[in-house]
Amino acid sequence: MNKIAIFLSLIIASVIIWVGVTFYKAYEPKPAVFQGEIDAQTYNISSKVAGRISKIAVKKGDILNVGDFVFSIKSDEVEAKLKQAIASKEAANAIKQKANKGARVEEIKAAYDQYQKALSAQKLMKNTYNRIKKLYNEGVVSEQKHDEVYTKYQASIYTTSAAKQLYEMAKKGARVEDKLAANAKEKVYEGKVEEVEAYVRELNLYSFHKGEVTSILIQEGELAPTGFPVVSITDMSDVWAKFYIREDFLKFFKKGTILKVKIPAIGDKLYDFQVEFISVMGDYATWRASEAGSGYDMKSFEIHLRPIKPIKDLRVGMSTLIEL
Repeated sequence: MNKIAIFLSLIIASVIIWVGVTFYKAYEPKPAVFQGEIDAQTYNISSKVAGRISKIAVKKGDILNVGDFVFSIKSDEVEAKLKQAIASKEAANAIKQKANKGARVEEIKAAYDQYQKALSAQKLMKNTYNRIKKLYNEGVVSEQKHDEVYTKYQASIYTTSAAKQLYEMAKKGARVEDKLAANAKEKVYEGKVEEVEAYVRELNLYSFHKGEVTSILIQEGELAPTGFPVVSITDMSDVWAKFYIREDFLKFFKKGTILKVKIPAIGDKLYDFQVEFISVMGDYATWRASEAGSGYDMKSFEIHLRPIKPIKDLRVGMSTLIEL
């Protein structure tokens, strides 16, 4: 009889313990689980020149190093502008050389001959005027005739002076101001050539950063607008885990805190991540109280955590889990 009582007591005790453990587990506070995802730095390779894509030398998944050729653009407009700029530069250079060298020998000789011609005409008019003046004083010619000859004589003096000045100008060449203007004009067109050449260099695009090609937005033969990203690359050495956290849990994510993060896609191992960035999100992400007096609105925050050590096989978009 005692054995039966003891057996029943043990059964009853076991049931009580089982029920107690079950209720304890049922009401035990469950850990908070936060889910995020892996993100990485992305760079867009685009051109400052609009044109038609003539060649794309990469495909998705390719690993690029700095300086690797990515794509090229065909732009007839840029090539035409380069020809125009070069022609304008050559014309400006010719004007500068003409200003610096001055008049040609033939031009100087022609100016000298014009001066001598004017000088001879002046001497003739001087002699003619002296004869007319003598006859006028003797009353042989009228005052009208005297005045006409005198006017022609004065005009010959001015003509000679002008011819002499033109001859002196031809000998001296262009003025200093004209030379400076010609030099400045040449520099202006040199700058235009350099500007267009810079656009020409933009017709062949090379990678400016190391990374993996993750998207090609425009294909060969299609038109690429100015500044439009043609190829995107992702730097998998610059990654972080991104979470969206309600503000009542923000106390667990203070900047600099190291947390254990699980990445199911690559196993059950926990990795150390450090909180690096905290930023409040817009009103669209605010948790609203369901009714007045039952709580308060809570903001959401975007949190970035950086892995302490590099993680093999990590990819953008992988889910990340934190249990607290």
